[in-house]
Formats: sequence, C-alpha cells, structure tokens
Amino acid sequence: MQFRPNPSSPRAAAVSSAGVLLVGALLAGTLLVGALGGCSGHSSGGTGLVADTAAMRSDQAENARQANAQQYVIGPGDQLTVFVYQQPTLSVEVPVRPDGRISVPLVPDMVAAGKTPSELGKQLGIELKKFVQEPNVTVMVKSFQGPADRQVRVIGEATDPQAIAFRSNMTVLDVMIATHGLTKFAAGNRAKIVRHDASGEQTIPVRLSDLLKDGDMSANLALRPGDTLIIPQSWF
Repeated sequence: MQFRPNPSSPRAAAVSSAGVLLVGALLAGTLLVGALGGCSGHSSGGTGLVADTAAMRSDQAENARQANAQQYVIGPGDQLTVFVYQQPTLSVEVPVRPDGRISVPLVPDMVAAGKTPSELGKQLGIELKKFVQEPNVTVMVKSFQGPADRQVRVIGEATDPQAIAFRSNMTVLDVMIATHGLTKFAAGNRAKIVRHDASGEQTIPVRLSDLLKDGDMSANLALRPGDTLIIPQSWF
C-alpha cells in the first residue's frame, strides 16, 4: 500500500511552504542577475554616449575653428563701406589707414585691422549707440589687401609681382592669374613656395611652367596665408 501524506497535516503544510520559498528564492535570484546585467549594459552604453558626445563637441570645435580661419580679416589698405540703416549721413566709404584705424562720422578713431567686418560693425554700433537709438551697422569690404600674415606674396619673374589677400581654397593658379602670368625670362619650373609654420621654414618646389604652359593641374598647389611664391630668372 502506498502512503500518501495528508495535505491537511502540519508536516505536509511545512513541506509545501518550503517548496514555495525555494521557488521564490530561485525566481528572485534570476531577476537579480538580470537586473545586474541590465545595469552593466546601461553603464557601458552610458560610457559610449559620453565618448560620442565628447567626439561631437571636438568636431564642432574644429569646424568652428576652420570657419573662423576662413573669415576675412581687415587689414591696412582695405577700402570699407560702412552702412548705418536709415542714417545716410553716417554711411560712408573709408580707407583703413596704415596704422590699421578708420575714422567715420561720430567715431573719429577706431581700430579696424585684425577684425572681421561683422566684428567691426558690432563695435561701431556700440559706439554709435551713444548718439543714435539702436543703430544697425553693416561693414562691407569694397577692396582689400588684408593683414600681412593673411597675404600671399609673389616676387621675381611674375608679370605683376604683388601681395594678394589670401582667400579660402587659394591655389598657385589663382595667384598667377592675379599677377598676369610669367615673364619671358622666368624659370617657371624652378619656382618655390617659402612657408613659415610651427615647425619652421619650408621650401616647396612648384612647376609653374608645367602648370601654365602644359595645363598640368598636379602642379596647382594649395597656398596658405603668409606664403611667398618666388619665381627665379632663367639662366639663359
């Protein structure tokens, strides 16, 4: 005869309660392991998010730096148009003097060199606010030279040697067009770019004859602010 415990007996009740507690403990352990795994994954994801955010900020800072580097900077010899909205008597064309300053109505002396047109416009607006209610000032560069460290100089056997204001993406071909090409005495393929940077002075060979006479665009090198293009004379 097989013995079957009476469910209503105290012993059976104790066994049943122990089983329930055991199952509950197992379930609790499973949930705890899952929660810890989820926290670990969240922590790892958080680290990745911080790294992504830092990289994004670094990219934004670099883009801002490049954008600022490409903005035109006013220099001595530039011709500026200063326009004050609804104030025709204050709107004038002025040169930037050799000392880098300008004079406009109500503002007889202000430094312009080294500033972008928008920066100069804001500062003129601040000064004019003493005399005009809410002045809206716009500065435009009519003709430009730029500061010395933002120019590219061409010397030697160019038809019209000169200093040219640097602009974004300027190349050797751009400056040769501006200087009207080579003279008949030029040794174009012995030309060179002299460049100064943090590492010191660099000398970069340039094949101007190949570029201008043969159309070899591989010789069309990019220029940087402050570069000097030297074109020597032919030996014969």
